[in-house]
Amino acid sequence: METHKHPSLATGRNQNDVSTWRGGRSRRNAVSPTVLALTALAGLSWWLLPPTLVQEINPNLAEQLSEPQFSWSQITPSQSLEYHDCFDGYQCARLDVPMDYHRVDGQGTRMAIAIARLPAKVPVTDPRYGGAILINPGGPGGSGVAQALLSGRNLQTIVDATAIPSADTMDKSLDQYFDIIGFDPRGVDNTTPSFSCFPNLFSQKSWELQAEADGMLGSSADSFMRNWQRAIALNIGCSQAITKPSGPGEDVLGEHTNTPPVARDMLEIVERHGEWREKQGLEAQRRHDHRYGLDPQRAIIARTVWNRGQEKLLYWGRSYGTVLGGTFAALFPDRIQRMVLDGVVDTDKYYSDAGPDPIGDSDAIFEKFARYCDAAGEECPLYAAGGPAVIQESYKALEKSLLNTSMAVLPSTTRGPEVVTWTDLKTVLRIGVYQPLAGFAFLAEIASDLIKGDGSKLADFKHGRRAPSCPSDECLIAGPWSPQCQVPGQNELYSSSAILCSDAEYMQKVDEQGFQQNWRSLQELSSSVGDYWAHVRLGCVGWSVSPKWKMPVPVTGNTSHPLLFVNNILDPVTPLQSAKKMSGAFPGSVLLQQDSEGHCTLAAPSVCVSKGIRRYFQTGELPEPGTVCDADLKPFLGAPGKVEARSIEDEILYKVLLEEALRIRPVFPL
Repeated sequence: METHKHPSLATGRNQNDVSTWRGGRSRRNAVSPTVLALTALAGLSWWLLPPTLVQEINPNLAEQLSEPQFSWSQITPSQSLEYHDCFDGYQCARLDVPMDYHRVDGQGTRMAIAIARLPAKVPVTDPRYGGAILINPGGPGGSGVAQALLSGRNLQTIVDATAIPSADTMDKSLDQYFDIIGFDPRGVDNTTPSFSCFPNLFSQKSWELQAEADGMLGSSADSFMRNWQRAIALNIGCSQAITKPSGPGEDVLGEHTNTPPVARDMLEIVERHGEWREKQGLEAQRRHDHRYGLDPQRAIIARTVWNRGQEKLLYWGRSYGTVLGGTFAALFPDRIQRMVLDGVVDTDKYYSDAGPDPIGDSDAIFEKFARYCDAAGEECPLYAAGGPAVIQESYKALEKSLLNTSMAVLPSTTRGPEVVTWTDLKTVLRIGVYQPLAGFAFLAEIASDLIKGDGSKLADFKHGRRAPSCPSDECLIAGPWSPQCQVPGQNELYSSSAILCSDAEYMQKVDEQGFQQNWRSLQELSSSVGDYWAHVRLGCVGWSVSPKWKMPVPVTGNTSHPLLFVNNILDPVTPLQSAKKMSGAFPGSVLLQQDSEGHCTLAAPSVCVSKGIRRYFQTGELPEPGTVCDADLKPFLGAPGKVEARSIEDEILYKVLLEEALRIRPVFPL
């Protein structure tokens, strides 16, 4: 029987390399932790870790997502979609929308929503064109533009039909091919007007380096005092910056950055895309009639017609993106064509604090770390005889020792001297529970080295999270607070607060005593991420922004097409119970479960789940209620048991899923 070959984990690409798959009785198909850790660091991307890790993990992200021939400033905002070639095979637009949709005087500030479109594999005039799928990576504050540029082609592979479209099948096939559209929500990256909490990038970097030195909540006896004071200093100034009108009669950005106006922006994108599609159809019909003679059926016009005021949304959102999707579905239930919500937030909890805190499963994921490490044996750097409990205790003893005494690390040829701390180790742990497949092996290596007194790998990681920054000549000429002094992608932590704190006004009102009580309850709920999760609420202390458009709860709706919810069985911040609750709030919806750990299903490849998502986008068909799909890989163990050969189509799908799973993403809170 032929042995199935898996793509190399060292690249996540289309190579076949069985050298990374171990033989042996107890470790058949086990993945080398070193290979997996190196993969995790080499494939670093950015769209799902805390906003502070955007530059920590990939400080040159903004440079990677730019090209010398293109600048957003070259595009004049328009109330219709006018696409311009940008990046590598993408098209970009800036859609002009009102800042305040409820303003009836026709005046007020305008927004320019940055949009990046990956065109479908067929023209919009083709019968097989399925429409444009809007995406959101989470956050709040994640850039949909960056998500489209980094993962758009992989997402398109998941949702598109497997057959390569050809002219021979144009009028016969039921296959569908989709655009992928990413957009930057209000206050995020390339959408304008923007805001900043700092006069320039230099002062922002200085502030963030000081925060790193102070450490996170729980890192020392005075960590609360330091973090509380920093929150007050930052958040009061930030909320003042975002509530300052640009001129007389102008609207205030801070009052319109929360989620409901963004949902309305999505509706506007959908409408304008329908208008654009119709224009393309009219032009294509004209060319067809000129070449072949008049078509009395006007077939191209008929299939590209703009359904004014009735265009429907295709959407795929993860984590906070499920809040945005659920909000859209509740506000505009008759405008849903397809909606996939992955890593489901309890939206009522998000908006009103009603319900349990969502981190209850995070320690169970850490327990899985110990179990997988034990099962892998000596392939796991932290392995110790005696079972998972011994491995857990070894790690916890390391945490305790670092809490009491940091570790000095000598300089190397690539960095200066460092001191690695408890906060640094907890950062790696947090990545691990969010993305076990990519992060567990790295956590084991880091912990094993630290136990041996070697902090060099953690120091390298810590150093790589930083990026030097000096004001440009243009910034020095234009002055502080000017657009020339801001860099796209550097403001996402603060955009996250601007959105979250407006959506969840209850977080703004907490006092020291109330905060400490909430923090203690989170610590009791999870030793893995409790301290980290407390920072979510801390990020709103001192904010004083009240949105004009508020979302009522409960968030529910009877949609024009049923929604597809997708969730891991164990998720550190969007537990399965939240997905079950939200599915119950939308009649006819179905929850598809993935038997894996981590945040959102792309944390581990599952061809089964992705084929369910593809079927839903292709035909609207939902999985059978109660369906549970296996993940195709487990941390440390690879593909346990017998692996059957995949079809060519499934192998293509598996490879793009593997690439996404092994890409360390910025861990936003949601």
